[in-house]
Amino acid sequence: MSADTASSLRPRPPQDAGVRVGYDATFLGTEVPAPVPGPAVLEDVARTVDGGTVVQHVHFSLQMSASRRFALWVGWNIDGGSLQALNRRGLDFVPDPQVAGAAQVGDELYVGNRLDRGHVARRADLLWGGRSVAEQANRDSFFFTNITPQLDDFNQSARDGVWGRLEDAVFADADVEDLRVSVFGGPVFAADDRVYRGVRLPREYWKVLTFREADALKARAFLLTQALDHLEALELDEFRVFQVPVAEVEARTGLFFPDVLRMADTLTLPELVGAREPLESPADIRW
Repeated sequence: MSADTASSLRPRPPQDAGVRVGYDATFLGTEVPAPVPGPAVLEDVARTVDGGTVVQHVHFSLQMSASRRFALWVGWNIDGGSLQALNRRGLDFVPDPQVAGAAQVGDELYVGNRLDRGHVARRADLLWGGRSVAEQANRDSFFFTNITPQLDDFNQSARDGVWGRLEDAVFADADVEDLRVSVFGGPVFAADDRVYRGVRLPREYWKVLTFREADALKARAFLLTQALDHLEALELDEFRVFQVPVAEVEARTGLFFPDVLRMADTLTLPELVGAREPLESPADIRW
């Protein structure tokens, strides 16, 4: 969430409660569980160092792909009324202690090229609650389990307007109850993804945003495509963001979303991605 959006939201008193670890399925007042791997990806779920499958940090959780060494999905909560303004000074990207080092992609992928370390759960989305909680969330956001490779133009420039501002657009264009949003996101893994330095680079990403409006649960899904064919070249294809049904995200990822979220996706989008026009601005989103 941008600083301008954050500053426009109604602030809440600081929270003195202890750190709550992980994605909160009850955050919206209706239980919205995290997605679960379907049969096509179930055997690819990586184990954590303690033998589990879900990695939990402050305000977000995730599951890792054993074969791709990136997150299958990341789930996080945003409390827009208690966002903190924290910088990233002194914070480096580091291996996640909950996952074996060899099971996550680190700095070896990103040195000497145009790839950026892109957050799946946006750092700014996680910086809420009491000061100490927000500071811990800030640190947790830099674990490599929350990072995927993104071209520098996409991750840093104004061209990321639609994708980078999806969460902001909810607050701007929908009457979000209690300024609370839950988000799931991650890469789409394809067999023909480009191999670079021994790592298959995802060229598509997805997000599903869930919130309450007029006492009804709503879910909206999005897909981003980025070109990864010219890492050393200057020319790039445009980054394209499409609004899609939740069912399409399930089909592309092999993940299953809970019925309550699928039912909250009331938007009818019958066209195929290839036939649709990409979103040019947040104003094109159909909430």
